[in-house]
Amino acid sequence: MPKNNKVIITCAVTGAIHTPSMSQHLPVTAKQIEDAAVDAIEAGCAIVHLHARDPKDGRPSQAVSLFKDFLGNIKQRCNGVINLTTGGSPAMTVEERLQPALQLKPEVASLNMGSMNFGLYPMLGKYKTFQHEWEPTYLEATRDIVFRNTFRDIEYILRSCADNGTRFEFECYDTSHLYNLAHFIDRGLVKTPPFVQTVFGILGGIGTHPDDVAHMKRTADRLFGNDYVWSVLGAGRFQMPIASMAAAMGGNVRVGLEDSLWDGPGNLAQSNAAQVRRVRAILEGLSLSIATPDEARDLLSLKGAANVGF
Repeated sequence: MPKNNKVIITCAVTGAIHTPSMSQHLPVTAKQIEDAAVDAIEAGCAIVHLHARDPKDGRPSQAVSLFKDFLGNIKQRCNGVINLTTGGSPAMTVEERLQPALQLKPEVASLNMGSMNFGLYPMLGKYKTFQHEWEPTYLEATRDIVFRNTFRDIEYILRSCADNGTRFEFECYDTSHLYNLAHFIDRGLVKTPPFVQTVFGILGGIGTHPDDVAHMKRTADRLFGNDYVWSVLGAGRFQMPIASMAAAMGGNVRVGLEDSLWDGPGNLAQSNAAQVRRVRAILEGLSLSIATPDEARDLLSLKGAANVGF
């Protein structure tokens, strides 16, 4: 079980999977991302996982200037842990994806632990019209794209950020990604305890069956023993079922509009905070306590908000 019965809730507020036409509630502008992050922290999450978007059309962007438009304000308005993506989107180069974490030195950054197919194209069949020309093109391109995260790419990110004091949220979409993480731990490039985010339900990664969750947990236990922090995220309608399963098994959880646009069957989530409140109710119903941002910093051995670059 989590140390001191504390569960870390992460909220991924916008991401690079969903496009603006899919929900009017998806944060796009700097102010929308800022408000969504602060509201999620106030609702009970300890960590906000952040991407940026071009405010003109909602396209995913790793431009450092766009991150700067909201990071300082979030930091001033709340005590939440800020986690920046190095995943960006599957269409970006690793050098492009790295820049926000490299230059802004957050407490936490995400890191994908292996190359994979990353199929978003099935969403094309769910929407009749799109606001922007880039949206259907972006989704269709994932039919024939490999989200590149080679051993060299992963090592490049780890070594580039080594002097920043940034810890990583290691995103593992399949069993092999856990073994890749163990490889980098064995080489001394990853500090323990690693923060392991197992991802379920992305087309190209592991599925959402309870056996899949249990298998990833058993594999991580075998590879890392008790010296890791386990968290889960479920894509789409599996967000809350996966979170519930993992919480009962001693895991931490991630929610947010990056991972699912929904708040119950057929209901678009009105905000990221609504998903945080829903998963918080599930956790508290299991007699689990919610970690504060400072408790999460302690559990993850983070450097503290005073030591970031924004």
